Amino acid sequence: MSEISKNGEKETKPQYQVSRRGFLKTGAAAAAMSVMGAIAAPSKVANAAIHDLSYTPAKGQWSKLRPVNHYGGATVHFVENNDQWLGTSKIVGPIKKSGEFNSGFGLATRGLLGDKARFGLLSQGERSPLTGGIMQALGMISGDETVMGTPRKDKLPIPDPEQMSQHIKDLAYYLRADDVGIGQMPSYGYYGTKCMPPITVIAAGILPPQTPIAEVPNTEPEYPYVITVAVEQHLETYLASTGYDGISVSQSMRCYHATANIAVIMARYIRNIGYNARAHHFGNYGLAVPPALIASGLGEHTRTGDCVAHPRMGFRNKCAAVTTDLPLVADKPIDFGMLDFCRVCMKCAVECPSKAISPDKEPVEMNGYLRWNSDYKKCAVFRCSNEEGVNCGRCMKVCPWNSKENSWFHEAGLWIGSKGETASTMLKAIDDMFGYGTEIVDKYKWWLEWPELHKINIPS
Repeated sequence: MSEISKNGEKETKPQYQVSRRGFLKTGAAAAAMSVMGAIAAPSKVANAAIHDLSYTPAKGQWSKLRPVNHYGGATVHFVENNDQWLGTSKIVGPIKKSGEFNSGFGLATRGLLGDKARFGLLSQGERSPLTGGIMQALGMISGDETVMGTPRKDKLPIPDPEQMSQHIKDLAYYLRADDVGIGQMPSYGYYGTKCMPPITVIAAGILPPQTPIAEVPNTEPEYPYVITVAVEQHLETYLASTGYDGISVSQSMRCYHATANIAVIMARYIRNIGYNARAHHFGNYGLAVPPALIASGLGEHTRTGDCVAHPRMGFRNKCAAVTTDLPLVADKPIDFGMLDFCRVCMKCAVECPSKAISPDKEPVEMNGYLRWNSDYKKCAVFRCSNEEGVNCGRCMKVCPWNSKENSWFHEAGLWIGSKGETASTMLKAIDDMFGYGTEIVDKYKWWLEWPELHKINIPS
């Protein structure tokens, strides 16, 4: 396997792997089960979804379509959101509001990371034909007139806030979300500034590449609640992918489009019953998604910096949000041991093509809170300039938390990984033995690639 040496260089060591099928045919599986002990009865471990519509929704139920939330076997604890903590993210000072203008893609779009990064980003829809189609569809629901609007003048009668929260979750599942949460929206999570026009409409080719971008104050209302929705990226596609080949950006855009549809419909629905609601999605954000996800109980920060991992999906998903003044009851942030797992795993840092992910043992302070501080410029340059594919999702591909099939054995693995650093070390060793994340499962490759399109043309 590969490891990071003391000087930060990647060293290659022999990698010993066992096929999953071979493992389960041998006594090794039985030995592992005896070590796991309590995991022998997986039905008692997994927090599985229960699809039973025979009851009347009552206080304390997650929703009618999903009475018990599905955490995939991970042990989940509920934690607090206050002026010192947001979930498991410790707040150590004032947090300055962010914006997209100086984000990695913002810098790339403006040409501040080099011509190759700029034109690689702006041509990703041409370099990936599937992505081009998805981005065009996403652009059509990205205008302010779509994500915002005036609510109905006369408010319709609604259930009490807890019942309404259950209803909103059911609506998200009905609209094909894979998970949903409701949070108290932190004020610092709203953007302080916005890009005008949004970066996405230029990257999608809706406006020409030479369109100037201005940074303007974000004067939108800050509503008290945020509803976040997640859609899972396709597991088998990632198993057949390198993580930075041509399908990588299409994986992201498919889920961005799906969550955008959910957010836009949900926000319009809330406005139609008389309350304010603003949809936030990849084509038009007014907030930073990670603090909204954490506040909604949909995950924890990870070593990858801005990515928030879900207990069952890891961060192999994309998300959108709706902020609103609809009376709701917020869920609590969660702790399922992701920080302990990230301390011992390091696979994303080792395998990152751009070496953008921090190999530090502990999170460090950035903008008033503790996190692993990835080099977002290095990340953006590689993703925009990648000619071995289009963009990059290598960290998603290699993360053991993201690469689990839907089986009791892998739910048991998540149960182990959520039990602290010692148990996480054991899970990491098992993942390395199986080659999770670094393997290529060719039988799942269904898509077509045209590598000749991956080359970036820089106008003279």
